[in-house]
Amino acid sequence: MGKRQSIAFESNQANAHDTPSASHSSTERSPQSLPNETSAKTPWTIEDSEELYRIKGWGEPYFSINAAGHVTVSPKGDRGGSLDLYELVNALKLRNVGLPLLIRFSDILEDRIERLNACFAKAIARYSYAGSYRGVFPVKCNQQRHLIEDLVRFGKPHQFGLEAGSKPELLIALATLDTPGALLICNGYKDREYIETAMLARRLGHTPIIVLEQFEEVDLVIEASRKLQVEPILGVRAKLSAKGIGRWGTSAGDRAKFGLTIPEILQSVEKLRDAKMLNALQLLHFHVGSQISAISVIKDAIREASQIYVELSKLGANMQYLDVGGGLGVDYDGSKTNFYASKNYSMQNYANDVVAQVRDICHEREVPVPTLVSESGRAIASHQSVLVFDVLGTSDVITDNPPPPEDKTPLVIRNLHETYQSITVENYQEAYHDATQFKEEAVSMFGFGYLSLTDRATAERLYWSCCHKILSIARQQEYVPDDLEDLEKIMASIYYVNLSVFQSAPDSWAIDQLFPIMPIHRLDEEPTHRATLADLTCDSDGKIHQFIDLRDVKSVLELHPLRQQESSSPATHEPYYLAMFLNGAYQEIMGNLHNLFGDTNAVHIKLSPKGYQIEHVVKGDTMTEVLGYVQYDSEDLIENIRRRSEQALQEKQITLQESQLLLQNYERSLSRYTYLS
Repeated sequence: MGKRQSIAFESNQANAHDTPSASHSSTERSPQSLPNETSAKTPWTIEDSEELYRIKGWGEPYFSINAAGHVTVSPKGDRGGSLDLYELVNALKLRNVGLPLLIRFSDILEDRIERLNACFAKAIARYSYAGSYRGVFPVKCNQQRHLIEDLVRFGKPHQFGLEAGSKPELLIALATLDTPGALLICNGYKDREYIETAMLARRLGHTPIIVLEQFEEVDLVIEASRKLQVEPILGVRAKLSAKGIGRWGTSAGDRAKFGLTIPEILQSVEKLRDAKMLNALQLLHFHVGSQISAISVIKDAIREASQIYVELSKLGANMQYLDVGGGLGVDYDGSKTNFYASKNYSMQNYANDVVAQVRDICHEREVPVPTLVSESGRAIASHQSVLVFDVLGTSDVITDNPPPPEDKTPLVIRNLHETYQSITVENYQEAYHDATQFKEEAVSMFGFGYLSLTDRATAERLYWSCCHKILSIARQQEYVPDDLEDLEKIMASIYYVNLSVFQSAPDSWAIDQLFPIMPIHRLDEEPTHRATLADLTCDSDGKIHQFIDLRDVKSVLELHPLRQQESSSPATHEPYYLAMFLNGAYQEIMGNLHNLFGDTNAVHIKLSPKGYQIEHVVKGDTMTEVLGYVQYDSEDLIENIRRRSEQALQEKQITLQESQLLLQNYERSLSRYTYLS
């Protein structure tokens, strides 16, 4: 995975605008460290859970743990008011809103907008910046109607606008954005209709800025302006030489997907000059990638972009805006490092560097400073959404205490038993190699017919018992040898969860994105099981086996054993709820219908003087709806089953009662949630 580097956050005594000098300390991956088991003499506390799940690192100021061992949500951050997430989920279930359940906290969305604007306001005041800040939200991060409507409403005091990256998103923005003076940044591929629609939006009072991302768009803009007699506001997206970082590092550079090279920008300027439209060019845009983990990358890009901005101004363009794009990261693992799932800077550091870098270069070149624009979608939308899901069951490795072998027991099994009995702190590594060798011998002997199926089962149970004993010793060591570093994962339980990774966390599957995952209750108890998560899909990739950790990434998640429900059958256990946090950007719209698991239930929660209010309930897809997406008609399906049932009745293959039960279950299922109840 890459190493992390830490950096101290800015203090009030920091000089000038530079990000505080880095206190670099790389995390070396010397022999793999396995989590220590808590001594039985030390009772587990919520502080232990806070440290284990790193909730203070990634969750502040919105998420914490209360004295009851439940996750709490403070939607307004440090301004007061909190909810017990476990109690909220139970209350929603009583309202017939089942799991999996996406909970959106509108107050968190409002708080993120206010924090971003406050950081830029503070930086502008600190550096006596003569310009202003006007943020926009990129609609592509989360296009859900209620969220966009909330965002526009919360953004009005700040003249917060929207960014559209496609024609459908432009249509959303035009119909939703009603804030006077708010910017509408028009990015993405554009045809004549897109450009004409954006230009005509000026007649409605919008402030659309058409960003030229392909050289061919220059001619389309000139033709549309002459045809409509509308002078547009234009921007140009530059391909910077500054290098991006991480998964989206190729968003910048000469071969980036979008943007114009420096020669193309100069050609565009000349074309606009010849068309007497150079005055329309007012914005410079750049983007160095999403989730930038290192502040140095951002500083390099801003420095280069600022130089391009002043040069365009010198060439006669009516430059007014500098759009620094996205990239403001989210600290998914709470480590505050340059690890790809973290960031080594704060939101205030980011604003300071943007403001100060632009001011310095503009002052040096004697060019008026621009209005600053950013498209920080991930940093605004990620925190407001929490996905809660329940555990359906587990699969555990059998590690019982093996009985002593009998005289006629095959030698390989006796050797395994002797290995098990002799495992100590001094020889646990050697014992692991011996146990592995004996297990492989047993499998080979079974293949040649020298061991019975019962003997092979005994050998495998002995092997897993050896591994369990060895792992118990390894957890007590500060470091263990490299050849044992996978033992924790090998011995992990599998927790089956009521969820589709492909629908609700596609980035976890597609690009190994890390999201914080933890139980939302029982956090005053020690989680004694190590587990990976398996979803409902019949796909081997439908699993989560990478979890946040201070040191790189861990392959198992510490969870509690399931408890049997009182006065019920042995197969029934008490509900056990897990939650995935910081997944409010991109996941919903990028989810797919693998195995026809559809959208989850979603609710919008807002704090109120009496606790909270449910603003919206958006029911998840029913089976009829997802079948309709793939061109099946539910009435036709029911009729086909009815005909087959009648045929089976005539052939005496099914009773009338059975056929009616089948039809009832079939029809009932079509109207129900695609997930398990």
